[in-house]
Amino acid sequence: MTTQPDRQAAEVRFRSVFAHFGAVNAYARRRGSHDPEALAAEAMAVAWRRLADVPTDDARPWLFATARNLLLAEWRQRPCARTSGQPPVGEAGALDERVAIDPGVARALATLSVSDREALLLIAWEDLSPKLAARALGMSEGAFRVRLHRARRRFREALAGPTAPESRPSRPALSMEDR
Repeated sequence: MTTQPDRQAAEVRFRSVFAHFGAVNAYARRRGSHDPEALAAEAMAVAWRRLADVPTDDARPWLFATARNLLLAEWRQRPCARTSGQPPVGEAGALDERVAIDPGVARALATLSVSDREALLLIAWEDLSPKLAARALGMSEGAFRVRLHRARRRFREALAGPTAPESRPSRPALSMEDR
């Protein structure tokens, strides 16, 4: 049985977690949830039930991981997902059309893999450090930094667009001695 001081401590702790409701709501909205507020509320309900599992230093990575799992469950519930086999718009290729960003940026992001896009967006939109973003994805910080570096390079290339062969810098041909 929970004592009154323990209950009060849990409520104080949960208030600090619940302060991130807006961030979780925005995360769900940008990734194409049909009802981002309900999804954020469900993530908070999970956080309350599993409060001991929520990190005390920064709850956002844990909350974003929970929201991502809820988004995938939401997608599996959609009739079109069962027939088409395609993930939701925010999770698959294109970003949710309700998100207002530069069309060139949206096109470049759409060319990236889901994992590259998620790495970039956790840093850019969710304002996580690489350490916290790695925690949200359940990977080591070193592995995340490599993923982020490669995602940034691919994003820059996609943003620049295709380079015509004649405009590419020429590389000198290697002779047999150079190989």
